[in-house]
Parts: sequence; C-alpha cells; structure tokens
Amino acid sequence: MTQWMDEEAGPVVRPYALIGGRTRSSGDELDLIAMVTATGAVASGGFVPGPEQERILSLVVTATSVADVASELDLPLGVVRVLLGDLQDHQLISIGRASASERILKEVINGLRAL
Repeated sequence: MTQWMDEEAGPVVRPYALIGGRTRSSGDELDLIAMVTATGAVASGGFVPGPEQERILSLVVTATSVADVASELDLPLGVVRVLLGDLQDHQLISIGRASASERILKEVINGLRAL
C-alpha cells in the first residue's frame, strides 16, 4: 500500500478523517495485547469496509495483536481501535480476550509505562 504524502503537511488524509471524526466505537476497550482474527464472514447490512479495514482483514487472517495491527498500519492506536470496533460490530473479526499469561504481560507493560 502506498501512502500519499505531502512533504510539508504529512499524509494527505488525516487519521481522524479515516474514521469520520469519531473518537469512540465498540473497540475503545480493546487491550493492546488482545488478539484479532478475521472471521471470514462477508460484510452485510450495507457496510463496506474501507481500504484500511480491508488491510486489517488481510493482516488478521492469523491472530494478530491490536498493537501489531496499529504498527503495521502506521496509524494511531485510537484510530485503529475505532476501525477494529466497526469490523467487530459487523462480525468481520473476532477479538480474543487476554488469558492469564497475557494478563501478566499487560501488567508488565503497564508497569513499564509508569516508569
């Protein structure tokens, strides 16, 4: 995927424009280590995934963490959470919640952030 760039302004399409200026979705509570997997379902109800959401779907054919998805897309985590929330609302992805070992990793990450 090529990004359109303006050398002075940065990306031509600002991240908030990708999500229609929204700051919240059902994906707001997604942990960085939550695992995202494409369900293989077809979009219904008139929902048409955007280019970034199509890219997410191709990335999460195998389980991928929310943090890795944000990194691969090179988008802010808040934007990725909204995009993931939309995909989850339309049952195009499933979100695996953190297990006990993942919970410990999350606590370590939070502890490192506090430093």
